[in-house]
Amino acid sequence: MAWVVLVSISLFQAYAQRYAVSPDGISYLDMSDAVVGGDWSRLINLYWSPLYPTLLAVIATYYILFAVMGSSTPALAIESAVAGTFLVLAVVGFKKNLWLVVAALAGHGVFDFFHQLIIQNPGVPMWWPGFCLSFDILAGGFLAMLLMRRSGFTHGLK
Repeated sequence: MAWVVLVSISLFQAYAQRYAVSPDGISYLDMSDAVVGGDWSRLINLYWSPLYPTLLAVIATYYILFAVMGSSTPALAIESAVAGTFLVLAVVGFKKNLWLVVAALAGHGVFDFFHQLIIQNPGVPMWWPGFCLSFDILAGGFLAMLLMRRSGFTHGLK
């Protein structure tokens, strides 16, 4: 019965909002037009790009996978809470300001550095924290560089 109510409400909302388009929707339509036209460079833009928040979300969940591989329930609980924090930062950064994603990527790099001291997760490969630290810092730095270029910050440094 609950499913019938849920589907009915969803269908009503879809019908009632059939002509409403948000700025996000327009941006996604522009990106899809670019892909259809073969202009892949417009797929990732700095205004509405989901790439970096998605990277942050994926990176944050790897430690959960390692906790499952290591069969550690305490590590799974802690890693899930930490990953949830980074997932929230990814969503808020995507919706509000990509500089928050830069900070979260750098923060995850710092987390990688201290991970073994904070959380005992037997499933984490020995090489993973160093690799993830390097990747997080590189991705955060690259996004920061792109954001500075977009804002014209680099023109004042020449």
